[in-house]
Amino acid sequence: MTANIESLVKTLSDRISGTGEVIVTAESLTGGMISAALTSVSGSSAWFERGFVTYTNEAKYQMLDVPQGILDRFTAVSAETVTHMLIGALKHSGASVAVAVSGIAGPTGALPGKPVGTVFIGWMRRDEIAEVVRCQFDGDRAAVREQTVEKALNGLLGYFDERP
Repeated sequence: MTANIESLVKTLSDRISGTGEVIVTAESLTGGMISAALTSVSGSSAWFERGFVTYTNEAKYQMLDVPQGILDRFTAVSAETVTHMLIGALKHSGASVAVAVSGIAGPTGALPGKPVGTVFIGWMRRDEIAEVVRCQFDGDRAAVREQTVEKALNGLLGYFDERP
């Protein structure tokens, strides 16, 4: 884990501790890296409940209720899929805030209009509207995954700063 990720998690832990907020993750291309980062600090069990690693479309459908029609029409690498991942993560947990990611880490897997490095990251508070952004990261597979974790954590931190 990079020093930047460690710093982001420490800041997030300080910000969320004592608020009663609880986080759930739904990860595809990062394969649990966000969950691992969040649980790297002592005391995270007070604000982190669980993580879903849904690497395949079947897992997204089975574990998070992402409709097959969404996956067929928009692919796993889409704002629509990430929105449903967020909804499903909150539905299947007791968490109050979800973060979800899906994308193409490479070096293979590019889709028309979605080159390697395309990643969708979303955040959602229970009973609110999802916020999903499309990112285009550079570098190899490891770099794309690391940048995804950093962006997801930065977004969580900003999410709590914007919505006290």
